[in-house]
Amino acid sequence: MNFKRFAAKMAVTVVTAAASTVPAWAADWVVGANIGNVPWEFQDASGKFVGFEIDLVNEVAKRAGKTVQIENIPFNGLFPAVQSGRIQIAISSITITPKRLESLAFAQPYYDSDQSLSVLKTTKIDKLEDLASKTVGVDTASTGDIFATENTAKYKIAKISRYEGLAPAMLDLASGRIDGYISDIPAVEYYIKDKPQYRIAARIPTNERYSFMYAKTFADAAKVNDILTTLKKEGFVAATHKKWFGTTPPDSSSSVKVMDIPKL
Repeated sequence: MNFKRFAAKMAVTVVTAAASTVPAWAADWVVGANIGNVPWEFQDASGKFVGFEIDLVNEVAKRAGKTVQIENIPFNGLFPAVQSGRIQIAISSITITPKRLESLAFAQPYYDSDQSLSVLKTTKIDKLEDLASKTVGVDTASTGDIFATENTAKYKIAKISRYEGLAPAMLDLASGRIDGYISDIPAVEYYIKDKPQYRIAARIPTNERYSFMYAKTFADAAKVNDILTTLKKEGFVAATHKKWFGTTPPDSSSSVKVMDIPKL
């Protein structure tokens, strides 16, 4: 084989090999989710991603004419992933806060919540004041983390242990590595409903609201918000709430009531 013909053949081979590494399909929206955050986003027995927010984001995408790819990202990693453009939308029972609104954007809220202190059923911890000299578990960078950090001195908490999700924290609670776990109350209630060794010792009123989080430059922000308005008016959000949490949300809640886009 002469050199020119050989070189041309090799060039074709290299181009073909490079092309084969390019994904054949790319979704319109890459959605980041902290998989394992029951019942918001988790894997069922078949390995399929399911949950309240999975249903919601898929329905919004369907009505927007967009395809979706769900990417499993630890909660603390969702914020830089949105800001860098690695993902377009983040879900994971993300609380809308003034601090987050400084650099990120949210759609109108679709769920109202509080925090909770969960413990083992056999413990003598019955209120936040009983956490003196105790070790408390939280999810890294969550509102539970913020609450525990800000109130360490008030409740004389000895140590805060940080986790990337509810399941490992609850396992450490069961084994005695932590004395209590501060996290979103609906997620904990769902998790412990068939696990009698746990109980919720205290509800912590924080008046939180959750929504989709995205970059301030997200081109489909208005479209997403408009679709959420339609889904609320049609009762889709309330029905999805009933499906995953077993209760119908009150008419005054953000799962039913059309609300403004959050702003500073």
